[in-house]
Amino acid sequence: MIRAIALDNDFSSLERIAEFCKAIEFIDLKKVFSSVEEARVYLEKYPVDLLFSDFTLPEINGIEFFQSLAQPCRVVFISSSNEFAAESYELNAIDYLLKPFSFQRFQLALKKVKDLMKGQHATQNTGQSQLCFRIDYSLVKVAIEDILLIEGLDNYLKIYLDNQKPLIVRSTMKAILAKLPADEFVQVHRSFIIPVRKIDSVRNKVINIGEQEVPIGNRYENAFFQLFGIS
Repeated sequence: MIRAIALDNDFSSLERIAEFCKAIEFIDLKKVFSSVEEARVYLEKYPVDLLFSDFTLPEINGIEFFQSLAQPCRVVFISSSNEFAAESYELNAIDYLLKPFSFQRFQLALKKVKDLMKGQHATQNTGQSQLCFRIDYSLVKVAIEDILLIEGLDNYLKIYLDNQKPLIVRSTMKAILAKLPADEFVQVHRSFIIPVRKIDSVRNKVINIGEQEVPIGNRYENAFFQLFGIS
């Protein structure tokens, strides 16, 4: 079952999403929101698998809201204009729905989400040991066990590797976190993901991994220390 919420200040759009979700058995639409802040508070308490978000929101645009979330999830953007479609796909959005979208088009977007989640679960169950990235027209394989930390740089990532030069790849924190083993990697800052097993020490909210120092963000502090039974 795919857990989802919808965020849009267009009430007719929210009604359409709710109606369509009722007709699809593998989607559980938990709540709908017209307020960005209410949606943010909910997601901090109750993580979901999928976010439906309008691109143009009153306080913030959909991309900025999606990038600000502490807990990673997949996103389907919704808009009355197609001018933002290319930008949304740079964030690895699952789909981009143009209003008013039909049930068939909505169903297709949900099928993409379902297939992606099914594929990721299968990969995790078979013990994925490497990731693949396209860099300068070449396909580069990275062993997961070699990753020391991942730093977010806007729409790029800097992947630090054990005894190798760092790689710069075009992706986002949310996209790569969804591909990594959830029990081995944790986001500790808006700009940093680390492998738990590589931690050498933690002092004054700074994680030491080899020669690298990684700060722990306030938003991620409680979740990080709970991994070690510290509240």
